[in-house]
This record gives sequence, C-alpha cells and structure tokens, in this order.
Amino acid sequence: MNRWHVDVLRAGDFRLDGGGMFGLIPKVQWSTWVEADADNRIPLACNALLLRDGARTVLVETGYGDRWSDSDRAAWLLARRTVVDALAELGVTPQEITDVIVTHLHFDHAAGLTTGPDASIAPVFTGARIHVQRTEWEDALANKSTMTRTYLRSVLDPIAQQIVLHDGTSEPLPGIELRPLPGHTWGMQGVFIEGHDGAWAFPGDLMPTRHHAHPSSSLGYDMLPYQTMLTKRAFLQEALERDLRIVLDHDPGHPVVRAVRDGKRVALAPEAPGIVRP
Repeated sequence: MNRWHVDVLRAGDFRLDGGGMFGLIPKVQWSTWVEADADNRIPLACNALLLRDGARTVLVETGYGDRWSDSDRAAWLLARRTVVDALAELGVTPQEITDVIVTHLHFDHAAGLTTGPDASIAPVFTGARIHVQRTEWEDALANKSTMTRTYLRSVLDPIAQQIVLHDGTSEPLPGIELRPLPGHTWGMQGVFIEGHDGAWAFPGDLMPTRHHAHPSSSLGYDMLPYQTMLTKRAFLQEALERDLRIVLDHDPGHPVVRAVRDGKRVALAPEAPGIVRP
C-alpha cells in the first residue's frame, strides 16, 4: 500500500464569533474552554496538510488566501499569512503541487486557491487537480448556504477547469481516501491518509477544534446540526478503533490529536507539541 509523508501546515490565523463557533453551547460553558476578545471573537487557525510520496505532492486545504480588504482583515483579524508562505517554509512552490483536496468550499478553506487583483484573478496551483465532492461544488455554485459571503465566485470560476468531482467515497490517489462527512455542509468530505507513521484523518469542520468533540458542539453555521452530531459520533468511534491521528482544521494550539475515552464520551487529546510548523 502507498504510504505518505505528512507535514502539518499553518496557513493563517483569524478570529470568529465564539457563539457562532459553539452553537447551542452557552458562553458560560464554552468560555471555560477558550478565551474570547472584547468583541466575543475566539482565536482560530487555518491548518492544512502537505502529503508527499516521492511522485506526487498533495495539499489538503488552502486557507483564506490573500484577496482581502483592510476592512475584512479587521473584522476577522485575518493574519497576513497564506498557505503559500507555509509551503515556502518547506521549500515547496505552488507549481509543485499536483493535487489539492478541499473538504468544502467555504472561504476559509478554499479562497487560497486563487490570487491577484479583481481584474486578473488567477489560480495559485496552476498544475493541480482540485478534488471536491460533486454535491459541494454544485451547492457552492448555487450559493446554497445561510452565509451569503462564504462561497465566492472569485474563487470558484477561475479554478473550474481544474476541478475533479467525486460522488461519495473515493480514492483519488493510492493511500488517500475521500469520504463524505455531511453536517456542516451537505457535501463536506473528510480525508483519510495512510501515512508512513500510521493512519491520519482530516475531518474538516466536523470538529474545527478539540472542544468540538462535545456532542452538542456544532457550529452555528452548520446546515444540518443533527447530522453533524451523528457523523461526529461515527467518526470518533472509528478514530478510537483505528487510533487515528486527527488534524483539526481550526485549532490554534493543538491541531494534532487522538481520540480517547473520557467517561461515557470521547474526547480529543493533543499529541506532543512540535509537530506543527509556525
């Protein structure tokens, strides 16, 4: 079986409203997990993966990119750091990326696919195939979301010719499985990787931080909160059984975790520090 070398990347930092990030969980509870600023925003990261097997170079997630106004940056405290910066720290150029996998097409996961001024927006990863679920692609084109500014045509249109659509579970490359994880969106997918050092999983916004292992910690942005809970339950059970190393897409402090028993629930325990690149 093909096995991949896995690097965890930090593709940016930003903040979102804590209430939106924890849904039904009251602030009196989630504020004991994470500290909010004066505007009720909590710190988040854009974590990504670089996968290499000697023949192909695969990027999982692209972060929010660089096409933001000063007012947008101020609203979300978007750091001036992109996935291109993270790749450069490993000596990898965008032209070397053969495949890009995005869990879904919200701006904080996919806007890093394009760059440049409005008059000449261009793809960043010009030689890459971009893998996404068909349902997610069609929903993004239709702007099927309660958030009006999360699916961006400035991202979707320039990369349309690079898109590879998947219908359900698939293996775009040996040792990499894409699997639907519905709830946050109808078409979100998780990435399951056979690494040199064991099995890895990247579940996207199913669990953005380690605190989202709590059954009721669904995002206020989830399209299907009940489905999120069911998908999460099944994912965490598999993570326990397979001892998956899980990479959380938005955890700013401990993005690499494993599932552990915590009484009747399953929690996420951080791996040893030092695996994440700055």
